[in-house]
Amino acid sequence: MPVAIEDRRLKPILEKVEAGVRLSYDDGIALFRTSDLLAAGYMANRVRERRHGDKTYFNVNRHINPTDVCVASCKLCAFGKKAKDPKSYTMSLEQVWETAGHGWTEAVTEFHIVGGLHPELTLDWYCRMLRGLKERFPQVHLKAFTMVEIGYLARRESLSIRETLERLRGAGMDSLPGGGAEIFCERVRRIICDHKINGQEWLETARTAHELGLHSNCTLLYGHIENEEDRVDHLVKLRALQDETGGFVTFIPLAFHPDNTPLRHIPKTTGFLDLKNIAVSRLMLDNIPHIKAYWVMLTPRIAQIALRFGADDIDGTVVEERIYHDAGATTSQSLRRGELLQLIRKAGREPLERDTLYRPVSRTETAFTVLV
Repeated sequence: MPVAIEDRRLKPILEKVEAGVRLSYDDGIALFRTSDLLAAGYMANRVRERRHGDKTYFNVNRHINPTDVCVASCKLCAFGKKAKDPKSYTMSLEQVWETAGHGWTEAVTEFHIVGGLHPELTLDWYCRMLRGLKERFPQVHLKAFTMVEIGYLARRESLSIRETLERLRGAGMDSLPGGGAEIFCERVRRIICDHKINGQEWLETARTAHELGLHSNCTLLYGHIENEEDRVDHLVKLRALQDETGGFVTFIPLAFHPDNTPLRHIPKTTGFLDLKNIAVSRLMLDNIPHIKAYWVMLTPRIAQIALRFGADDIDGTVVEERIYHDAGATTSQSLRRGELLQLIRKAGREPLERDTLYRPVSRTETAFTVLV
């Protein structure tokens, strides 16, 4: 049933949503500034159900973070450490391969691989890592390396972004995650992540990956020092690149976790803000197929609610996640496949297991088949 629109600024936006008309930058600002969360959620859910009905996607994946050693010193990060830090770690190739298979009781369809900007690990090392994973787990999709990692490796090797991506793709990289985008506004990036590539470089790296036929995700980090204008500008730039390349598969709004970072004085995000970012993202990003409610950051409860606020994906089993837990995330390190099924069904949605590219997965007791 339609909800009553209490904020009159949202009524023309509702008319656009019902007519399938693209929302403007000003519409995005109005949505972020409204206190009428239920109206925003109603509109986002309309778009979500128009695209996906009751289906909610998930996958059986495993996160691998080969190292937390990082040359950057981003204020938003609690994960990265300097090489001389006694608490830092760097896996050997054998340890990466062992971690990938350790405790493997279900047929994993994806390895999600990201880490720090290590001063000594070479492009050749990462290529050997990918080849070793493909040899041992040939059926598993390798979603590896943020645009930031690609940019860093290219500079270290004195290669172009295209050449770096081609070498990694040749070694077995199948797609890229969407991390490292943070917020594209340079005013904000100078404060929270001035050691990383800038926003335009992130977009250019994604464009090159898409031109090479590699799909990727994309993200926005909210809840730190950004404002509404910064968020909408970020979404509009992602939308424009997607118009050009069509290479983004999923958008993930990421809630900032301040614990154990230099920005620990910033309050944690509220459920209200989390749901608003899900809803506005679904409404603004009309050309990106999927919006993910990343349960690791949001908590499973908020992720369930987000399935009525525009999200159609809840991520996967994860198994072990270091980056956001180092920053204070208190959620479980993993959920089993059965727990994800229950989580989605209790939210009144229909679970659909997928692979990384959203092809349905048919599963038996001992194997899985991707339905192309």
